[in-house]
Amino acid sequence: MGGAQENTLITCKELAARGHEVVLITGPAIGPEGAMFEATKGQGYEVRVCEEMRRAILPWHDVVTYKKLKGMIAQLKPDVVHTHSAKAGILGRVAGYNLKGKFGVARRPAVVHTIHGLAFHPYQNAIVNKLYIAIERFAAKRTDAFITVADAMTRQALAAGMGTADMYTTAYSAIEEESFLRAISEDEREGFRKKYGIASDAVVLVTVSRIAELKGHDYIIESARELAGRFPKAVWLFVGDGALTEQYKEQIRRLGLEERFKFTGLLEPGAVPLAIQSSDVLVHCSLREGLARALPQALLCGTPAISFDVDGAREVVNDNTGRLISPKDIKTLTAACAELIENKELREKLGTAGRESVRKQFAPQTMVDVIEEVYRKVTSYGLRVTR
Repeated sequence: MGGAQENTLITCKELAARGHEVVLITGPAIGPEGAMFEATKGQGYEVRVCEEMRRAILPWHDVVTYKKLKGMIAQLKPDVVHTHSAKAGILGRVAGYNLKGKFGVARRPAVVHTIHGLAFHPYQNAIVNKLYIAIERFAAKRTDAFITVADAMTRQALAAGMGTADMYTTAYSAIEEESFLRAISEDEREGFRKKYGIASDAVVLVTVSRIAELKGHDYIIESARELAGRFPKAVWLFVGDGALTEQYKEQIRRLGLEERFKFTGLLEPGAVPLAIQSSDVLVHCSLREGLARALPQALLCGTPAISFDVDGAREVVNDNTGRLISPKDIKTLTAACAELIENKELREKLGTAGRESVRKQFAPQTMVDVIEEVYRKVTSYGLRVTR
């Protein structure tokens, strides 16, 4: 479960509704972040599971996955192979591109890849980054078009030598907006808060993210050390689960802040709007994102957002919709949180402006219009064999 997965399911659903024949190939649900298979049922497209496909690099599994993907694609004979995520994107693109002359396939499909985030980033070992960049350049030569979820992703990919500018199109990652735009009742809000032991008059700073490396929960905890003393009614709510959950809970216990932090664990996607609307400010301190879906989700709810200024965050968060903070700047993060904790009028002003700014930009119809246009473009190439 995550932004790339939600984006993919919305794409499949909307394309199927427009009359396209859609098949989604995915790996099994492994790990604490949750599965989204229920969301695929009755949506008009087929789902096939490749059991060997994993997020981690596992050479034997990856070889088997590549061969299976190649066989599946050859059997399906699609017009377009559209891949998502880093490793699946590389295996899927190469498998689709290399079909010419294999399995009796005369012409290969057009190959499109969506960049939700890049495998290389400043917080990683330089040698590992060079390896990932080399692999991505290799895959780019087997790609007809890229779709990015933010202009920032396009700039970073081109700077790394991945393809040429004419191959790139930005399509902001769509959100099923109705549930975020619907105003919740006071009873719903109070019911949610009561469930997690949050007082009705608390000012809630919510974070919606996998609890994992580079997601920035440690910076939020650090800022809370000062803020908790200054603002007795401030409460921090972590929505999600992940490998570092217990580590952060222990850190919070050591700081004596157990009563000020609430963990929901994994929530169904449909419950996220209620969590955000029952809160007052979204705080997102990830160091590595394409464009975090939690940011426009919060703005659609009328909730202002505080975010580290990484990748595509500045394309939705600004002084009119929230506050952008330099990465790792805990002092400024603390000041921004304090400003919004103590000023309800400002929170409402920023939230209202944020809702209007993202409503059309992140609508499913908007995203799929762009994707369809990319498909039309690449299939008009005649499904060429070499770039």
